[in-house]
Amino acid sequence: MSTPNAPPNLLGDYLKDRRARLDPAALGFSGTRRRTPGLRREEVALRANVSATWYTWLEQGRGGAPSAEVLERLASALLLTPVEREHLFLLAQGRPPAVRYEASGVTPRLQRVLDAFELSPALVKTPTWDIVAWNRAAASVLTDYASLAVQQRNVLRLFFGNPRMHEVQLDWESVARFLLATFRAGVCRAGATAAANVEALVAELSASSPEFAALWREKDVRMHGEGSKQLRHPVAGLLSLEFSSFAVDGRPDLTMMVYNPTTADDAERIRALIAARVTAPVTA
Repeated sequence: MSTPNAPPNLLGDYLKDRRARLDPAALGFSGTRRRTPGLRREEVALRANVSATWYTWLEQGRGGAPSAEVLERLASALLLTPVEREHLFLLAQGRPPAVRYEASGVTPRLQRVLDAFELSPALVKTPTWDIVAWNRAAASVLTDYASLAVQQRNVLRLFFGNPRMHEVQLDWESVARFLLATFRAGVCRAGATAAANVEALVAELSASSPEFAALWREKDVRMHGEGSKQLRHPVAGLLSLEFSSFAVDGRPDLTMMVYNPTTADDAERIRALIAARVTAPVTA
């Protein structure tokens, strides 16, 4: 029973509400008749591998501040969605949980967003600069990603492994330094620094590209944000673009990049490339 003027027990109320929504039979708890819907406190504690007494205190607002590890177990025990998991952490610790790096594809809805940019190359990348989705303009102006093996749809591999990148970029070293600085910051922000694929990618590129190894030792970090870019396209000639990056809500491991033609002339040349279905090995 709450005391007068006591602060609201938001965490406890939320845990009780989520517990009441679960189906005991579906989770293997059956038998005795239940007076209230959902799981019992001791059943949640069992699923989360915590003390039933401590979990009871937590719902009552006197269990102390749970650790991130315990909150993860509670989120799993209560079958919380990613949004509900984040809400649990905010209530318990006042901050969102550490970002999970997923490195998977995009939804059909997000692909349709990319496709709506008719003359603007648009793509979705992971923190390791794997390209997981793109539109026709990106395939025409940047790279025909569909023609590459999945492992090769990586901007870092293309940039440091293809000698033609030096011809395409007006200032290759400046772009390379910026690319690695955003890569370093992005994988850290996305919780991917300890992921095996990140370590393997850095080791691979350090061994194959002295330029990558030298720039990687600089340890610079930057935000990708927005800016301008010029490319020497092998067919369209010099193209001037403005780029902006956007976080994908609910997917902190993904970033959408949109490259807008700077002038009407740039837009017309992109239109011609798309119409001719011309693609060239140029990277973002």
